[in-house]
Amino acid sequence: MNLDQDIIMKSQENQKKYKFMNAALKEAKKAALKDEVPVGAVVVYKDEIIARAHNLRESKQIIHGHAEFLAMMKAAKKIGSWRLEDCEIYVTMEPCPMCAGAMIQSRVKKVYYGVKDYKAGVAESVCQLFDLPFNHKVETEGLILHEESEKLIKTFFKRLRNK
Repeated sequence: MNLDQDIIMKSQENQKKYKFMNAALKEAKKAALKDEVPVGAVVVYKDEIIARAHNLRESKQIIHGHAEFLAMMKAAKKIGSWRLEDCEIYVTMEPCPMCAGAMIQSRVKKVYYGVKDYKAGVAESVCQLFDLPFNHKVETEGLILHEESEKLIKTFFKRLRNK
């Protein structure tokens, strides 16, 4: 592959990442409208979104109400298996231990995330859970459209503090 082909391929890969992260951002905005922490996620299988979700922890009062957890549950139902080994997840915030554990257990191929979560993120912020020697390795890539994700989060918490 020559340099021009390599540049074109990387550009196409980035366009795909932005497309799917923008879909996750749309979900995050839905969460904000419901006074939920604005985190959204989509599950991608064979370059198609098969599940979408946003945080519903407060409105549904469920422990596992995080966007990526809910999206994984929908994806598993859609494909008829708990094994999500050919799936990628795009989520607007770095996964927490609960969601990262579910990704490992469901054998997700890769997770892309937007903003870091310095209080609970386990891809790189608090620890590197995905780097531990589990039976399955989830690839990670962070900071995809992180400015947009960060703006949503900061705006939400600023509004919350001013109530």
